[in-house]
Amino acid sequence: MRDTKESRLLLVLLVAIAFALITVDIRGGRNSPVDGARHAAATLFGPVEDGLSSAVDPVGDAVSAVRDSGSRHDRLAALEKQNAALKAKLGSDDRNRSRLQQLDKLLKIAGEGQYGIKGAQVIAIGSAQGFSWTITIDAGADDGIQRDMTVLNGDGLVGRVTTVGPSTSTVLLANDPDFTVGTRMEAGDELGFASGQGDRPLRVELLNGKAEVKKGDRLVTFGSQADKPFVPGVPVGVVSRVDPSGGGLTRTLYVTPYVSFTKLDVVGVVVQAPKKDPRDAVLPAKPKPVPTPTVTVTVTPSADAPATAEQQ
Repeated sequence: MRDTKESRLLLVLLVAIAFALITVDIRGGRNSPVDGARHAAATLFGPVEDGLSSAVDPVGDAVSAVRDSGSRHDRLAALEKQNAALKAKLGSDDRNRSRLQQLDKLLKIAGEGQYGIKGAQVIAIGSAQGFSWTITIDAGADDGIQRDMTVLNGDGLVGRVTTVGPSTSTVLLANDPDFTVGTRMEAGDELGFASGQGDRPLRVELLNGKAEVKKGDRLVTFGSQADKPFVPGVPVGVVSRVDPSGGGLTRTLYVTPYVSFTKLDVVGVVVQAPKKDPRDAVLPAKPKPVPTPTVTVTVTPSADAPATAEQQ
């Protein structure tokens, strides 16, 4: 529209009419003559406003989320840090609890056998000496450790000390193929020699080829002269298999060791031998047999069943 005298007059007239309608609407209140027009406009444009609102609200939510993301990230990071600390503490508590249990068992076996021991912890496995089954412990000459001392844990015989440094020592494990220890059968005098076979059971050659042996029999160390390298009475293992007697001079047994050589942590080095042989006193208590439950069944004859001769 061009800017003419007529257009200016029309604009002034429209503005005057708008002010007049506003004045009438305000004075009329609820009975305003333009109230119907207002409702009609609301009906027409309401759905459009709702659509725009639903379209704008997610954007607002996203903006709010972005605005709060910094504080939320900080809270999440703090929670993750606390969770990691709790897990570490729990793991540490479990490890400490396990070591306390091992130490309790070690002290018990030392007390029963009257062994004077020096406690130590396994700090390394293996060695530079080929493929030997060895461990390194954190006790050495400064702690009174000497070569050819017996090493045990709460379960039984672990091995013997082979190399001693100022603060560490190397222990040859009882399952090493180069390891040999004299053994004695529980509650008897049958002697033999046990040799390591790696991850297989120990092989024991009894000196008496006619010895009566069965699966489940137990063995302890026989002891060495001057108690080196082995003190007597240390639990060795349980017979798992007996080779048939072939009339030879010896008899072969296979013994499952008490010690799990892949799970060593706390051990004890026997620095003072017992004054007398503990014999079988250090062996763990045998498990009590579980009684087999018996069921008594009472049969009541049916009324329709034929009577026996005794009933007649």
